[in-house]
Amino acid sequence: SCYSDPFMFVFHDNNHCIILLVYVDDKVHTGSSSSLIQNVISKLEVEFPVKDMGQLSYFLGIEVVHTHDGLFPNQTKYAQDIVEGAQMLDCKPMASTMAGKQDLLDTTPFSDPTLYRAIVGALQYLTITGSEISFSVNFISQFMQHPTQAHFKLAKRILRYVKGTSDYGIRILSQSTMDLYAFSDAD
Repeated sequence: SCYSDPFMFVFHDNNHCIILLVYVDDKVHTGSSSSLIQNVISKLEVEFPVKDMGQLSYFLGIEVVHTHDGLFPNQTKYAQDIVEGAQMLDCKPMASTMAGKQDLLDTTPFSDPTLYRAIVGALQYLTITGSEISFSVNFISQFMQHPTQAHFKLAKRILRYVKGTSDYGIRILSQSTMDLYAFSDAD
């Protein structure tokens, strides 16, 4: 298994590699050699019941759209379900997750902390494909124990942003390199 993820298995054979990701009874695999993949799957079938569901399309709340030039993992349905669960289908979308200056003066306790926690938890999972909400979601996560009306208002603003950006995702090109680039505006 992989050091960073105990449910990910990486198999190397000569110049080829296979990656197998297992979660409860779901499995996703990829690799650089179709014949090697089939060989590994055949060996798994001897030990475990394995059902081929075809090309990956949905895994753990993430839809994977196959495009002509790669993949487009997204959480569109999951995002829409969050907005619907918060009863905000008719809300006006926002262009940003937070205002320039946050008004946290309303210290009235929020009446349903369980709802607040459920929304924040769902938003945390949404950051898998929507990293642009990470800062805002991390900010409101700090108030899980004792959320106020002001905190819930911030969570609703993030939900309004999510409503307007629910079709966002990650574009992975099939010909892209594995180079990692990082940018910073700090001195």
